[in-house]
Amino acid sequence: MKSLESIYNSILVENQNPYNIDFDLLKECIDGDYTINDDGSIDVDGDVDLSCKKLTKIPFKFRNVSVYFTCSNNQLTSLEGAPNTVGGSFSCHNNQLTSLECAPNTVGGNFYCHNNQLTSLECAPNTVDGNFYCHNILNLPYSELFKIVDKVDGDIFYSSVTTPEDKDKIRIDRDVKNVLKDDELGDLDI
Repeated sequence: MKSLESIYNSILVENQNPYNIDFDLLKECIDGDYTINDDGSIDVDGDVDLSCKKLTKIPFKFRNVSVYFTCSNNQLTSLEGAPNTVGGSFSCHNNQLTSLECAPNTVGGNFYCHNNQLTSLECAPNTVDGNFYCHNILNLPYSELFKIVDKVDGDIFYSSVTTPEDKDKIRIDRDVKNVLKDDELGDLDI
């Protein structure tokens, strides 16, 4: 339940709008209640749906979203403005992302980043309580799974959307690569 102070602060910010927030778009994409923090970031008690809006950037600075957050099916090249924590799933698939920089630190559900132009999983969430979907990314090496295998509670989908990778095999491959020198591996991508 929102405190009277947070309701008052949200109304005050909305009336003065020092952060140049598009409140019509904000209200259109949020299903639930929101609070605008002193730094201009937005907490959402509910869902955020910014999908299919032809966005090239996330138009707000989110901090926490209690349920799910989606910014899929746009033309995003950055996740700047994405929330730090998401209580449910986070979806940024079908964009033009080359990096997961600014992705949430914690995702309480699934993480969807497939169909992007990623070459690395650097900056992926520190915790994903559900599955991690990174299939259909042409230039993403298998060895990038080493970075996320211990951070994902569910399955990892890299080769296929329907067949999960064997997390024990990923860990073994990671350990082998750590023991062998790169020149001993040759052109192998493990």
